[in-house]
Amino acid sequence: MALANAEAEPALTADAPTSCPTPPLALVEALNIRESKVSARETVLNDRLAALSLAEAAITARIEEMTAAEAELKKTLQIADGAAEADLARLTAVYEAMKPVDAAKLFGEMAPEFAAGFLGRMTPGAAAAAMAGMDPAKVYAISVLIAGRNAMAPKN
Repeated sequence: MALANAEAEPALTADAPTSCPTPPLALVEALNIRESKVSARETVLNDRLAALSLAEAAITARIEEMTAAEAELKKTLQIADGAAEADLARLTAVYEAMKPVDAAKLFGEMAPEFAAGFLGRMTPGAAAAAMAGMDPAKVYAISVLIAGRNAMAPKN
């Protein structure tokens, strides 16, 4: 009996269109509103993305400028340090060439911290000759400074 009824019903073919009921008007309006909100958000996000890309490019350019400026500053500092070192070496050589009595008078007038810097750079013989003519308290203060200037240096 089921077979007999099955033959009586028309068979659906792939070519036969299926009909959908028309969606309710409220659903269509809600979907349209939702679509416009999503489009608006997409536009805002695209604008933000473009702004972020511009900011990233500006930051990258700024970092490159700062890196170049830092390299230039390092170069300038090396030149200045070299010049200062050359000046100190030249002045130390002048003090070493002085008569010990004159050097003793000069170092006796200097602040111990300043005198210690030059006496520590001088050859031991020249420094000893100058220190021999100085006040013992001043020589002691200078000796403490010279001996302690590397006391806090790392041992390893």
